[in-house]
Amino acid sequence: MNEPRDTMLKCLRMGGLLTHWEQTLAAAAKGRFSHARLLDYVIEQEYKLRREHARQYRLQRAHIPETLLMETYPFQKQPKLNRKALLSIYDAFDYMANAQNVIWVGPTGCGKTGLATAFLIDAINRGHSGRFVTFAELVGDLRASGADHSEAKVLKQYLAPDCLLIDELGYIDIEPAQVGLFFTLMQRRHRKRPTLITSNLGFDDWRSFLKNDHLTVALIDRLTSNSYVFNMKDCRGLRPEPRPIP
Repeated sequence: MNEPRDTMLKCLRMGGLLTHWEQTLAAAAKGRFSHARLLDYVIEQEYKLRREHARQYRLQRAHIPETLLMETYPFQKQPKLNRKALLSIYDAFDYMANAQNVIWVGPTGCGKTGLATAFLIDAINRGHSGRFVTFAELVGDLRASGADHSEAKVLKQYLAPDCLLIDELGYIDIEPAQVGLFFTLMQRRHRKRPTLITSNLGFDDWRSFLKNDHLTVALIDRLTSNSYVFNMKDCRGLRPEPRPIP
C-alpha cells in the first residue's frame, strides 16, 4: 500500500485506478505499453468507469420499478403488434432529438409498460436523464402541490427529465385542478422533451377521466401532433392466467 499515492488518487477521484492499480500495471507490462500508451489506457479506463457510474446513477434516479429490455420482449406472442415499425423508431432513436412522444394504447397486460420501459432505459443508457412515474403517482404529486402551493416546484420536477414515462394513464379520475396542471406539464414538454405514455383507454375515452372536453381535445391534439402512436387494442394479454385453487 502506498498511502501518499492512494491519498492523491482519492483526492483526484480516480477510484478506478486506485482499485485496479496492480491490474493496470499488469496490463501495461503484458502489453508493453509506452509511457504515452499507459497514460491513454489509464484515462480510457477512468472515463469508462465514470460513464458507467453516471449511467447507474441516472437509472437509480429514474425510479424504474422493473428492468424491462427490448431484447426480452416476447414479440412472438404479439403477432398483431407492428414490430418492424416499433423497432425502427427504437433503433433510429431520433425521437429524442426531435422531441417526439411515443404512446401505447391497449388493454391491461398486453406489454405496453414493458415496451415503454425499454425505450426509457435505452434513452438513459445513451446518456439522457429519465423518469418513470405512474399516472396515479403523478396526480398524487400534483394534488399535494396544490395543498402546499408548490405547483411550480412539482412541475419543474417533471419537466426536467430528458425522457419522461407516464404509465397507466386513465386508471384513475383526476380533479379539475390537477387536469389543468397535467395539461400545463404536457404543453410545456411539447416539442421540447419527449414523453412516453401508456394508456388502457383509447383517445376517445380520455374524456371519461379528464372530465374537461376542451382541455382533453387540446391535450390530445398536442400529444398526437408530434407522436408515434401504437394501437395495441387487438394484442393479447401476456400475463399468465391464475391457477385454480385445488
